[in-house]
Amino acid sequence: MTDSHADIVLSVRDIVVRFDTPDGRELTVLNGVSFDVIRGETLVIMGGSGCGKSTLLNCLIGEIEPAAGKIEYFLPDEGRVDLAHTDAATADKLRKRFGILFQSGALFSSLTVAENIALPLREHSHVDRAIIDIVVAMKLQQVHMLPHRNKYPAQLSGGQKKRAGLARATALDPQLLFYDEPSAGLDPVTSSAIDELIMDLSGKLRVTSVVVTHEMDSAFRIADRMIMLEQGRIHRIGPRSEFQALREADPQTLASDEDRLIHQFLCGASKGPLTDAQGLSEYEKILVGDSFVASRDQL
Repeated sequence: MTDSHADIVLSVRDIVVRFDTPDGRELTVLNGVSFDVIRGETLVIMGGSGCGKSTLLNCLIGEIEPAAGKIEYFLPDEGRVDLAHTDAATADKLRKRFGILFQSGALFSSLTVAENIALPLREHSHVDRAIIDIVVAMKLQQVHMLPHRNKYPAQLSGGQKKRAGLARATALDPQLLFYDEPSAGLDPVTSSAIDELIMDLSGKLRVTSVVVTHEMDSAFRIADRMIMLEQGRIHRIGPRSEFQALREADPQTLASDEDRLIHQFLCGASKGPLTDAQGLSEYEKILVGDSFVASRDQL
């Protein structure tokens, strides 16, 4: 895998996002974030609660407009499109080229599983209903949900909702897939099954995937490259092997505080640079870069 210009499908440059706090201050959540996403890879974005992972994802899909920076998509038939600085019609056209699996699955409760998957096809394509039914069956078969096609979301387990949401995310054959905490709320066995499904679909559909997660076991199963966010910036970016080496290292042998900090996060250790003589509030300050932590669950 290379990072030549021809292989880049998404280029993020110097993204800045600021929010106003209830007490009238300005909180910088993302501060100069830059990275590229390479065609065909699975890129995992991780970091502690409140570090800005969800904010970054919402920027990438156009739900949040950054105060500064560029979010450029490189698509064969569209050319270069900066989602942060384009008109609404172009942005809507671009969004049809990627799929999103939301943390909750985000299924419409009044629609059956099959109707949920058919919705984007009915809204954004002009094919006959018979063809839509065939595509829906194919997408459900890919995620092992065909027997549940006539059920409503309330009748599904958490893992089944994630599978159905993934089928809907792939309905329009996207070039990119975005995942928001795909393993959240799942037991370890179901989480592992969802990870295997993500890897299977990435290979079969040949899509590029960007996954936001704080589940380390899941991250190390699916990632080609990893990004760790800290203080609204990219703390480290590299191949999975680099992070795996840090995860498995003896912290006493690590040469820098930065490496020891990453090791502590990856291992979930209660003691280390993140927490020593600081307590939870200081830990949150390190991750957010500000003492305002009341809105950390929204970042």
